[in-house]
Amino acid sequence: MKTSKLLLAIAFLSISTVFAQKSNIEKDLKMYEQVWSDIVNKGQIELINDKNFDPNVVQLNNTGNLEGIAAFRDYYQNFLTGFSNIKFTVKDIFGQGNNIAKHWSFTGKHTGNFFGIPPTGNVVNIEGVTIAKMKDGRIVQEQDFMDPNMMMQQLGLVSDPNNLSVVDNMYKAFAVGDIPTVLAGMDPKIVWNEAESNSLADGNPYIGPDAVLNGVFKRLGEEHEYFRLEDIQLHGMDNNQVLATLRYDAKVKKTGKTYNAQVAHLWTLKDGKVVAFQQFLDTEKVAEAMEN
Repeated sequence: MKTSKLLLAIAFLSISTVFAQKSNIEKDLKMYEQVWSDIVNKGQIELINDKNFDPNVVQLNNTGNLEGIAAFRDYYQNFLTGFSNIKFTVKDIFGQGNNIAKHWSFTGKHTGNFFGIPPTGNVVNIEGVTIAKMKDGRIVQEQDFMDPNMMMQQLGLVSDPNNLSVVDNMYKAFAVGDIPTVLAGMDPKIVWNEAESNSLADGNPYIGPDAVLNGVFKRLGEEHEYFRLEDIQLHGMDNNQVLATLRYDAKVKKTGKTYNAQVAHLWTLKDGKVVAFQQFLDTEKVAEAMEN
């Protein structure tokens, strides 16, 4: 009989412990999600205090751990001063014991100083996961997992590796006369500049794909018997720019003269579209071919 009572007592204690742990993690999850929503979405940085965070809270990262509430607050202040129109969303959150896992997304416009980076005006939209530890109802440790290169690309500080493919496809489309595809690669507000002293520079700057079509491409077709791009070499650069070195091989209808001129094109891209173009050209050769 005593053994049976002992087993029942042990079972009761085990069940009570499970329920207590479940109750604690539910409270921790609710508190954790609310605190971070208020900090980021409402800018309430003062909530990083000893009520919500352990005085010895640690943020683990590859560049050196941050320890203490003051360092923690200073770190996350960069996001609040660096971005406006912030939207922080917890997409999923769960926990077990004293551990919490959070899947989140962050959107904001870079309008202020962000870890020393002056405002770019770019909008970032990133996702990540945070692993946190709780102790006595307070956050004691956090570690964020995200792709920093993605953020740097969206800020325009690291070039998108797809830029070369975008420009290469535009050249290939131009080569076969697929002008709609070339125009589709341009931002609606593209700023296009022809080389100074080039006859087509009279319309600089051409704003928008339609202006480029009518002011550059159509005039090239009307003035030339043929106009080809040769020896195209693409060079990826910082700041989402691509430099193309090439030659124009063309024949002028009016004079019957041909020219083979050295050229460079500087393309600037954003979000997979060309936002600016600058031509550098041996205009003397072109002018000679245009003259009777």
